[in-house]
Amino acid sequence: MNKNSILYLLFILLFAGACSGTKNLPEDELLYTGATVKVEGDATPKKERKALKAEFEAIVRPKPNSSFLGFRPKLFVYKIAGTPKKQKGFRYWLKTKVGEAPVYYSKVDLEYNKLVLQNHSENNGYFNTRTAADSTRHGKKAEANYTVIPKRQYRIREIKFPQDSTILSTAVRDTKNRTLLKKEEGYSLTTIKEERLRIDARLKEKGFYYFNPDYLKVQVDSTVADHQVDLIVKVKEETPALSQTQYRINDIIVYPNYSINANSLVAASASFVKHNDMTIIDNENLFKPRIFDRTLYFKKDDLYNRTHHNLSLNRLVNLGTFKFVKNEFKVADTIGNYLDAYYYLTPLPKKSIRVEVLAKTNSANYTGTELNVNWSNRNVFKGAELLTISAFGGLEVQVSGVNNGFNVYRFGTEANLVWPRLITPFHFESSGGFVPKTKATLGYEFQNRTKLYSLQTFKGSFGYLWKENERKEHQFNITEITYASPQNVTPLYQEQINANPSLGKVIEKQLIFGPTYSYTYTNTMEKRRINSFYYKAGLDLAGNIAGLATGANLEKGDTIKVFSVPFSQFVKVENEFRHYLKLGGERQLASRVIAGAGFAYGNSNEMPFIKQFFNGGTNSIRAFRARSIGPGSFDGSTTTNTFLADQSGDLKLEFSTEYRAKIYDIVKGALFVDAGNIWLLKDNPDKPGAKFSKDFLKEFAVGVGAGLRFDFSFLVLRTDLAFPIRKPYLPEGNRWVLDQVSFGNSSWRNENLVFNLAIGYPF
Repeated sequence: MNKNSILYLLFILLFAGACSGTKNLPEDELLYTGATVKVEGDATPKKERKALKAEFEAIVRPKPNSSFLGFRPKLFVYKIAGTPKKQKGFRYWLKTKVGEAPVYYSKVDLEYNKLVLQNHSENNGYFNTRTAADSTRHGKKAEANYTVIPKRQYRIREIKFPQDSTILSTAVRDTKNRTLLKKEEGYSLTTIKEERLRIDARLKEKGFYYFNPDYLKVQVDSTVADHQVDLIVKVKEETPALSQTQYRINDIIVYPNYSINANSLVAASASFVKHNDMTIIDNENLFKPRIFDRTLYFKKDDLYNRTHHNLSLNRLVNLGTFKFVKNEFKVADTIGNYLDAYYYLTPLPKKSIRVEVLAKTNSANYTGTELNVNWSNRNVFKGAELLTISAFGGLEVQVSGVNNGFNVYRFGTEANLVWPRLITPFHFESSGGFVPKTKATLGYEFQNRTKLYSLQTFKGSFGYLWKENERKEHQFNITEITYASPQNVTPLYQEQINANPSLGKVIEKQLIFGPTYSYTYTNTMEKRRINSFYYKAGLDLAGNIAGLATGANLEKGDTIKVFSVPFSQFVKVENEFRHYLKLGGERQLASRVIAGAGFAYGNSNEMPFIKQFFNGGTNSIRAFRARSIGPGSFDGSTTTNTFLADQSGDLKLEFSTEYRAKIYDIVKGALFVDAGNIWLLKDNPDKPGAKFSKDFLKEFAVGVGAGLRFDFSFLVLRTDLAFPIRKPYLPEGNRWVLDQVSFGNSSWRNENLVFNLAIGYPF
């Protein structure tokens, strides 16, 4: 063994000793390395013993220091950080956030853990279980050893509900069809507790406002048969009379200008308005009473139920007008078995202004900044309407690349008015906890591409937003109008158009109007799910009614213009599906599929440029620059050597899969594969190979890469480094380029490595 090998070995041994955590331990301490649990005995099947072992290992405490291949890097970091002089700074962060304090064996209570294992067994029907506890020492380390010998599990023979005829007992008995207690299943104290909560929740839907799950008991009779039990659900005799009473709603009193000041209610009571079943107490007349008619679910004489209680509160919060929402029910003084409902609402400041300064970058090497100023009025017409007026301005420059010097300047303004109701000629009733909304938008943007052209865009829309529940959301715009007009087209850009006619589409005058609809479904907020989904579908129908009414037909020369501009006529459909699979710990497999199609007809020969599909970039196929892929096998980079076109298409297919895992505290890593392309529906002589065909799968672009995500809670900063392994524009048979990957070759890196910096996850 040579000298270098010996030094290397010594370094490894020293590092291993340091990372093992046993160096510099206090004299009377041992490092705790964890617990082993043995489940023995033949009274329970092998499968049950295996499941019990996993449960037991999860509940013993304390947990040892985290380790990797026998090393304890977090403990090592904790020790090298030393003692910070202040509770801030890098050393303090390193010690408390990255490092991990040593777990000593002196913190282990064998008898307590033994009792925990015993109780867990008994609570799951393994009565008369025997447990034992011991420990094993290895040098400066120690581990705990537990042995559990469970008996045969007791199973449920029968479930009995109250049989008397009182209102409360009858209501409890009526819930039995959905009981969590099932015959032949093992006895479980946890399930019994959940059953009490379930019954209480059902009773809350039937007017029993003051009932509590503690007023229920489940008696266990273990004498009925061999290793079987009967469960008897009963209402406790000491249950108060209030809890046995079904209540209806009496008066509904709303304080829409409530202050924490105790005298505010007394002062406000001097002025009130009666509106249907409600009393509105609003001295300053801030809100129209009809807001609460649409927001509150309860009406006079309604049977109290928890669902309407919570939905009313959700709607008040979702109005976006109130800072605090408080609700209280009191037994009515004037009539028995009735509740008075009180709502105390503290408004947000009516007017506010927000200023934002943003820095941004994209995969086309453009970096820049943007200033946004937003002014809001949260109650502009006293109906909780939200008026937002914003102004923005920004600059984007390309430090290097084909667009160097072609800077982008943009500024504009936008006004949005949102009504907390649907303004329609017909009645629409939403039963969810979310207030349906009507939204109107007007906007203007001026964009100047230095040395090329300017483009001004006017837009407007009017439509509706509503949620069925937290998972399903709809947005329907009766119309969206977009008018785009070019200005200051330079001779340089005109030369580019002469060389590549498709660039002319970017600066064509556009008039787009028509209805749009989108539907979103997601259950990703349900954190316990192993599999969660997100789906969004969009439909865009531009100029269809106008085209039918006017008989527009471009192919026959019957082009119809509005304000001297031909209006666009097309149908566009887009679908996005995401799937998230939890792999345990903080590991996840995230996948996405996007499929879209657009078809122009009637008054249009092709889709407007701003409505077409694109591929590549920070949130698409990350191994390729933004909008640089396709369409089909067409290579857009060959059409010009001074200006790179934005490649667009009528069809789009895109797939992505990303493995995500936590690396260190706020740092998370990802490995990903992206694939897809865009295509045209019609032949374009300027773009050979761009038309969609049966061989479309052979024209997929594929990229792979890795990235880091820095999760700062308030935002996620994402960095991705990717490179292509399949290039669709190469000759067929040569498109896979995995064998050409050469990280040590500077020319390969310059041509293929793409760095993406972005905010948030790609999907």
